[in-house]
Amino acid sequence: MIKLVKKAPLVGAFFVSAFLVPGVSTLALADAACIAPPGLPGVQVRNVVDGDTVKLQDGRSVRLIGLNAPELAHQGRSEEPFAVAARQRLQALVSASQGRVLMQPGREARDKYGRTLAHLYAADGSNLEAQLLRDGLALQIAIAPNTDLVACHQQAERQARAAGLGVWRRTPLIAAGQLRQSGFALVSGRVGQVQRNRGGTWIALGDSLVVHIAPKDESRFSAALLASYQGQLLEARGWVLDRSRRGGLRPGQARWMLAVSDPSMLQRAL
Repeated sequence: MIKLVKKAPLVGAFFVSAFLVPGVSTLALADAACIAPPGLPGVQVRNVVDGDTVKLQDGRSVRLIGLNAPELAHQGRSEEPFAVAARQRLQALVSASQGRVLMQPGREARDKYGRTLAHLYAADGSNLEAQLLRDGLALQIAIAPNTDLVACHQQAERQARAAGLGVWRRTPLIAAGQLRQSGFALVSGRVGQVQRNRGGTWIALGDSLVVHIAPKDESRFSAALLASYQGQLLEARGWVLDRSRRGGLRPGQARWMLAVSDPSMLQRAL
């Protein structure tokens, strides 16, 4: 049963442009969106921490927007496949620009850990996140309001997925019923129910996982889009939380919750 309020349709500016520019393909527009805008400042990279984080010479830690790279071993967790390759590839991209890259801060400038959120570009203007995604060394993510390069990053990931590169050699996609731990995941499940209340919108993927859209992000998801999810097999990506560790579950509640703030994090299964 779908309980939704009527909202204005969501039409991304990128997709509007794709239909308004004669003779220009969606792929060409996505690639163009990945080129650095003029006037970006250059910053010196001191070292590459991992596949999605660098430390600048001025001491700032920069978390690249638009991707999540495999995790290196830390806090008792073992190293994820391609984590070292992702770090090495980012290091190579930075080194190719003599350690000096162009930086475009995000609309939201910092994350909860105090890191600077930014897009990084090579000296030739190419986007570093897109290259890592195209090589299959990270998964695309979009966290509002830092969603300016979603179309470009999605296209880059699709290329790697189609070619079976990096993490896509053996798909990272798991069924919702197979979740066993919290953390970043790419999950598939069939939508059983879409509900809306004061706490936001809740999309049940099977019995064990619920996707949550917070009230502040609901305007990015039209009512028609949410209604179209009913009964569909979807892929959701993001950070999964174990709600059984947060004071217990009420009867009928899904144990796992995954929050999304942009429609690109919730797609029909390929």
